[in-house]
Amino acid sequence: MTNQTNAPNRLGSIVLPGCAPLFLACALLTAACANPAVHPAVPMDSLPPSVAAQPGDRHVLAGEWEYEDGVVVRLTLDEQGNGHYGWKDGRFGTHTLIGHTWHGMWFQKENDRDGGFTVELSPDFSEGEGRWWYSRIGADHAPTQKGGTFHLGKKAAFMHHRNTSPSP
Repeated sequence: MTNQTNAPNRLGSIVLPGCAPLFLACALLTAACANPAVHPAVPMDSLPPSVAAQPGDRHVLAGEWEYEDGVVVRLTLDEQGNGHYGWKDGRFGTHTLIGHTWHGMWFQKENDRDGGFTVELSPDFSEGEGRWWYSRIGADHAPTQKGGTFHLGKKAAFMHHRNTSPSP
């Protein structure tokens, strides 16, 4: 009888320490799956000053732009890249212009919507390809409605291009 009670203890002392890493791994995986990491959205206006464009960098955004997304809408921007457009009493705000990448927000008072955008500008800052998205639709601050893509062209660049006579 003594051998019977000692045998299971010896077996347990041999098997369990070998399984301890497995049990520990299972416990850690269970805890990780039960509490997934949450990455809160960081508003663009909270970017540290070191990430923001230096004063004067945004002057290339000033003027009239043509926004093309199925229809053409004229944007009028100041020296900081902020301004307005006629569609739904729209406002445009620039957060950063780093290199040729432009980030900002748009607001439409008339239909109670806002969102963000990013544009990759051409080397001469005369045009760019962009993407926009919703941040809010009415009281919904996490809308699932998709945004879209657009093309921007600086009005002066379009006028110059159109007025250039063709080569012989």
